[in-house]
Amino acid sequence: MQQLMSKESLDDFLKKEFPQVSKNFKILTTSDQSLSMLMYITEEHLRPGATISGPTMFLLADVTFYLATLSIIGPKSLTVTTNCSINFLRKPSEKNLISEARILKLGKTLSVGDVLIYSEDIDKPVAHASLTYSIPQK
Repeated sequence: MQQLMSKESLDDFLKKEFPQVSKNFKILTTSDQSLSMLMYITEEHLRPGATISGPTMFLLADVTFYLATLSIIGPKSLTVTTNCSINFLRKPSEKNLISEARILKLGKTLSVGDVLIYSEDIDKPVAHASLTYSIPQK
């Protein structure tokens, strides 16, 4: 699979289409079937118990896989999540999060893959998400 969108064009797309959350993310790497991101964690992302909330980790998984898919299919903003299952594996620290998305299968109408989420200071993943996206037809 060939990449249609560069790291810079994905970043511009995110800022234009999702300005309400784009400031929370930094794209670290892109390749033909993967993408990694950093999510800046602030007090608004924390929950009682000195940990990062589940919805915050879901947001990171969703944005990461969305951009991984768009990097190959191009800027189709109406590509949408049709399924997501997330397993919380261990308590994250209050540090920034890093995500790694893999596209496992990309067809004409669906993109299927997963995302591993890490705390910056923990070697093992803190969450694993499996995602499917619906790709709009021309």
